[in-house]
Amino acid sequence: MMLLLAAFAGCKTGMVWEKLPVDGHRTGVSAPTADNVPEAIGVVDTLTGAYTAPNGKVFTDGATPKVAALLLEAQPAMAEVKEVIAFSTRAMTAEAPESELSNFVVDFLRSEAEKIFKRKMDVGIVNFGGIRVDMPEGDVLLDDIRSMFPFKNKICFVELPGKELLRLMDDVALYGPQCLSGVKMVIADKKVESLEIDGKPVDPKKKYNVATVDFLLDGGDNISVARGATKLIISDVIIGSAIEKYVRQLTADGKAIEYQTDGRVVVK
Repeated sequence: MMLLLAAFAGCKTGMVWEKLPVDGHRTGVSAPTADNVPEAIGVVDTLTGAYTAPNGKVFTDGATPKVAALLLEAQPAMAEVKEVIAFSTRAMTAEAPESELSNFVVDFLRSEAEKIFKRKMDVGIVNFGGIRVDMPEGDVLLDDIRSMFPFKNKICFVELPGKELLRLMDDVALYGPQCLSGVKMVIADKKVESLEIDGKPVDPKKKYNVATVDFLLDGGDNISVARGATKLIISDVIIGSAIEKYVRQLTADGKAIEYQTDGRVVVK
């Protein structure tokens, strides 16, 4: 289980994020679903205020019983997001230059954009910072997906001339890899060493269809996908909501969440 902390640091976005592992070694506490709150969090005696943790330890003093009481009090309001909506065959993280989770997200974005805008998408790009928590192994809660995508980023279509796509990929190489789909790229010394789209070098005179999110259109995470665009359409589809719908459909079809890396982005 991971705890996501935000701290204000005078940065461009106003805060920075840090993931800390939480293993519940003192209490045995784990993330609850809607149906296993006492087993996952424990119980607080309403008369004495004593807290009995899932591992059987009893706490009567200090902050632990008070924190436990607050957590338990909040659970009814959180019941909706504790719904199990999917199953993941293994834990997945979003790590540069590519990872199972980031590939899952950006490949979905590209596919979903093709359905929304009814045209082939040559490239998909999402920022790693837009994927806020990891995919757990086993049951996936609605809370996991909503925490993974807390921002209301809209799915967009951008038509870019090849020369602008090359400029975009130069920025990706310079400022750090982002989640990419449809691309085979090698980065060396923060520069593009090689780049292929659909198995071919980028033609500076050709126009390419790019799927992205509105946060990256004009400077988010140092990426400006829409710079030099010849067409731009911003849908009203929120990427997090679309992925929530998709994983629910996987479950309805009897399928689990699983994905793979394929060497699409290499940093030397």
